[in-house]
Amino acid sequence: KLWNRDTGKVISTLEGHGDAVYSVVFSPDGKTLASASFDKTIKLWNRDTGKVISTLSGHSSVVYSVVFSPDGKTLASASFDNTIKLWDRDIGKVISTLEGHGKSVYNVVFSPDGKTLASASGDKTIKLWNRDTDKLISTLEGHSESVYSVVFSPDGKTLASASGDKTIKLWN
Repeated sequence: KLWNRDTGKVISTLEGHGDAVYSVVFSPDGKTLASASFDKTIKLWNRDTGKVISTLSGHSSVVYSVVFSPDGKTLASASFDNTIKLWDRDIGKVISTLEGHGKSVYNVVFSPDGKTLASASGDKTIKLWNRDTDKLISTLEGHSESVYSVVFSPDGKTLASASGDKTIKLWN
């Protein structure tokens, strides 16, 4: 559902996924909405019309999280198939598949400059990926349970992670 923040009223209801929707995110220009679903797909929606622009398929399991790069050209998705996929938003095709997590990937986020992608996983780690090469930069370990969420500070110097171990960790 799209809501009017000021009135609290529903503007429109977007329908089209075959199962539960886990994540939604607006593109940086605010014109496109991306959704991640249990049906193993990502849908791109026109915010104004509520119509599906495209359906992205390629994960072999639940898509749990989706995020746009700061420039809006790339979409990253996290899946229970233990991978992260990077998509060209305009053509709806996979640019790269990042592998290395041992369990489901719950969340992905771009750094503010778009040069790094962080991923959070059920394998209790956070991985940092170089967006120029799509290679693994480092693996952050320290949580004793699944890591469900990661977010960069606005200046990109600090990463926060949230875990099932009831902690939030700040990483330099």
